[in-house]
Amino acid sequence: MKRAAVLAWFCMLLAGCNHLPLLLSEDNTESREIVELIAYGHKFVGLQPEDQRKELNVTSQAFSKDRSPQGRLRLALLLSLPGTGLTDEARAMNLLEPLANAAGADGKFATLRQFADLLYTDLEERVREQRKSAQLKEQAAQLKEQLDALRAIERSIIERGKPK
Repeated sequence: MKRAAVLAWFCMLLAGCNHLPLLLSEDNTESREIVELIAYGHKFVGLQPEDQRKELNVTSQAFSKDRSPQGRLRLALLLSLPGTGLTDEARAMNLLEPLANAAGADGKFATLRQFADLLYTDLEERVREQRKSAQLKEQAAQLKEQLDALRAIERSIIERGKPK
């Protein structure tokens, strides 16, 4: 089930790329990097949790040595994958923000920036949904407490009304 969700997520990411024909062209290395990143993320999801942790550490160390846009995007992708147990949306968003919000998606790293923007937008939506879910759970808990209090009041009224 987890794999199906992750596969659907990857398909959504691919569908969001408006340059799909360019992804398959031989002369667009940046687009090939995006395809390789997605394949890398798919491979990462299939690893055992311990291997995922090791791979995340290797990727994190590689990024600390070479802070290139590709390394930034690779680490952010691993941190953003749902269902891995290593998901850290806040850290992924911090990594993606400089790429996603870069002025002008033209020029060098344009495709990487577009992919980063897509991933960043997806993460924003996930975080927003998580907050909304937490608020709804909190409201449900408050309503349950109120209902329990009303039931206690009702019981006390019934007990007072009973003849002794």
